[in-house]
Parts: sequence; C-alpha cells; structure tokens
Amino acid sequence: MTFLRVLSTKFGGQALAQTRKARAYTILAGPLSAPSKQGCSAVCYQAKLQRQTQVQVQIQIQMSRFSVSAPSMKDVTVTFIEPDGNEVEATGEEGTNLMELAHENDVDLEGACEGACACSTCHVILEEKIYDELPEPTDEENDMLDLAFGLTDTSRLGCQVLLTPEMEGMRIKLPSATRNFYVDGAKPAHH
Repeated sequence: MTFLRVLSTKFGGQALAQTRKARAYTILAGPLSAPSKQGCSAVCYQAKLQRQTQVQVQIQIQMSRFSVSAPSMKDVTVTFIEPDGNEVEATGEEGTNLMELAHENDVDLEGACEGACACSTCHVILEEKIYDELPEPTDEENDMLDLAFGLTDTSRLGCQVLLTPEMEGMRIKLPSATRNFYVDGAKPAHH
C-alpha cells in the first residue's frame, strides 16, 4: 500500500487532493491524535506511541517531497478556427491540453482515443512561431500524425500540446476532416 493511501485510510479523510492539471499534490493531513489505551497494557500503549512517532516522521519526510500547495496556474486564451471558418475563443489553465480545452468549450475536435495518443482525430494546425517553440513530437505522436487528414508542417495532436503562457492569443486551425478508423464520426462524450 502506498504512503498516500495509508495516510488517507489510516489517518483520516482528506489526506490527499490531487489536481490533475497542476500535476501537484497537496497534503491536508493534520496532527495525529493520541493512540487509544483501551484494551492495551502499558507496554502495548508505549509501542503504539513509538509507532505513531515513526509514522509522523515518515509523514514529514513524505510531505517534504510534495508541493504543499499547487503552483499558481495562469489562464491562457486561444482561438480555435473550425473548418467552416467559425472562430471559438477558449480560455484554459496553463497545462491543459488543447483537446481537453476544445471539448470544454464545445469545439468540434474529435479525440476518439480520449487523449491516449492512439489516433489522429485531435489533429490541429498551429501557428509556425508556436510550433517552433514546442518540444519535438514523440515517435508515437509522429506515427499517429502520419494517419492525419490534411497534414501540414505545423500539425500536432491536440492531446499532446499543453497550454503555456507563450500561447496567449494563438490561433489554432482545425482540419476540414479527420480519419477515425474505429467508427467514422464517433465522438466521445464529455466526462
């Protein structure tokens, strides 16, 4: 059992809150209460106290490995340009991927594999200056991009591009069609 699960199950409720987008952990554990003396000899009680002290030291060590609070995330606003020319302005937290941002703002971007980098239906076309600033696509992303409809020199998979403050005001073009080899036209529902 992991430390965080132990902390959560043994020492009360809200031990761990995970912020997916911030990719940070917040530990909300308070001080441990004294162990119960009920049905326990003096030696047993002393052993419980010693064990509790060891656990408190472990908690302090583990807490030092995690951020006590999530870093402040900036909102980034971008514009999606749909195939029909409709422009949709969308604002999301830094660290959100473009596919999730599109889904949160009802932009018609498929994402059939729901961000697993196993299809090309979240294919987007980026501005050259932004494309050049991004890390190189992985081999897996390039393999999927090879299947994308309307591939360009600045094509990326929306599920693999995370918002950064440098993307403020960026215009993201959606291709005129996608290739969904699973079920043509299938789109996952919002969670």
